[in-house]
Amino acid sequence: MEKYGITLVEPLTPLMVRDVVVNCFAQAHCEGAGIAPQDKDMNREYCRQIIMKFFDKTGGDFNNPTKESIIKVLGELAEFSKNFRDQEVVKKHYQEIKELVDGLN
Repeated sequence: MEKYGITLVEPLTPLMVRDVVVNCFAQAHCEGAGIAPQDKDMNREYCRQIIMKFFDKTGGDFNNPTKESIIKVLGELAEFSKNFRDQEVVKKHYQEIKELVDGLN
């Protein structure tokens, strides 16, 4: 079974889940902002920078994430996203990624 590009039979790592967070947020941001395909790389980097700031803000390390730091960043992203995304969509993505986080040791 695969979720967000991760095969769920392999052991999950915090780095894998962090990358899912970046990919999911960038994809949602592209859809919400009507980003053109040629600008997707720039958008992904912009979203990555936002997530890095949230890791810093919550005392986490983007390059060495922990289960706890990812949960804090998810909360920050949900709060940030409420201004431009449908809350049901935010809640759905939060829950799906939280399931991946819960699978971390």
